[in-house]
Amino acid sequence: MFIDALKKQNPKLIEVAKTLWQQGAILPDTYIIDVDQVLDNGRRLLQTAEQYGIELYLMTKQIGRNPWLIKKLIEVGYRGVVAVDFREAYSLSQHGIPLCHIGHLVQIPAHLIETMLKQNPDIITVFSLEKAQAISDIAEKLGRVQPIMLKVYDKRDIVFPCQEAGITFNELDSVVDALKHMPGVKLSGLTHFPCLSWDARYQTTLPTINLLTLIRARNRLEQLGIKLSQINAPSASSCNTIPLLTKYGATHLEPGHALTGTIPANISGREPEHIAMVYVTEVSHHFDDNSYCYGGGYYKRGHMKHALVFPERTISPKKVRILRLGDPCIDYHLPLSGTHPIGSPVVMCFRTQIFVTRSDVALVSGVQSGSPKLEGIYDSQGNWKNSGYS
Repeated sequence: MFIDALKKQNPKLIEVAKTLWQQGAILPDTYIIDVDQVLDNGRRLLQTAEQYGIELYLMTKQIGRNPWLIKKLIEVGYRGVVAVDFREAYSLSQHGIPLCHIGHLVQIPAHLIETMLKQNPDIITVFSLEKAQAISDIAEKLGRVQPIMLKVYDKRDIVFPCQEAGITFNELDSVVDALKHMPGVKLSGLTHFPCLSWDARYQTTLPTINLLTLIRARNRLEQLGIKLSQINAPSASSCNTIPLLTKYGATHLEPGHALTGTIPANISGREPEHIAMVYVTEVSHHFDDNSYCYGGGYYKRGHMKHALVFPERTISPKKVRILRLGDPCIDYHLPLSGTHPIGSPVVMCFRTQIFVTRSDVALVSGVQSGSPKLEGIYDSQGNWKNSGYS
């Protein structure tokens, strides 16, 4: 998806990826992250957000919930993270990383609520009165009032499979009344997802109907006398979408792919955020006149189209087509068009969610300065593995 943008914005990362593979420092099925470029992207986002009065929470699932890299981003100026599921929230809390927003896209299980409340999150998203009541009860026991945020939706809205959740717009009045009887929580915000979407036809990022529902819900709560501190409008948060979301009244955004430059709008390499992540694998075998490389890092919505193959004794890579993967499938291997020498390194660049893969994550600093340093290799859940395989 991003091969052309990668070659335009970060050719040095391609060479570093090839070199690490040649040295045996990494294995196939490894994401390599250019640490310095991620930090530069992060700074650009913060500067833009400050200009428009927006607060940013770090979204870390795309980079494998990596605590080392998250701490570097916090040093740059981020206050903390959004954890989209309870395992991420618990894992990051064990590394002392501030949890700003939890509960969205996945609610906190009953037996983890108290543990999470002790992390003092800024806000927790709830999908139901039952969850709000459970949080209120435990917050009362702890002697605190926990700010919460409602996820709202309407019947016409976009809802991704397996993410169906929230309180309907028509329920808002009754939910607000019920929350008044829960002294352990305070209604402080609203959220929805996705609030923006890339339109391939017009080659731009546009507001979704979900964003309009979110604003309608905010207006209704204002009519009911509810003052909100957060209008959280996630999806496609980037330097070029922050001004648009500000016009709609968003107060908080959660950049994830923008940190690695892998937002759909960057397909041509024209966005302020530059590509900072590649996927490295290796040709395993041939079958039916095509090549198959080691898999493990495939993401169903990654829109992989091309790969760079480095045949033996060839300086310049060959751009080849990635064949369609069966659906459903286990990505034991990824198919490439044509026959390429077995053992050749392969570099890909696509939209991913590392935390749902079984990949390694190699963090490399010094890519842009020409003095690359492998900082460490982690698994897809952010656990340190080693300092290199060679």
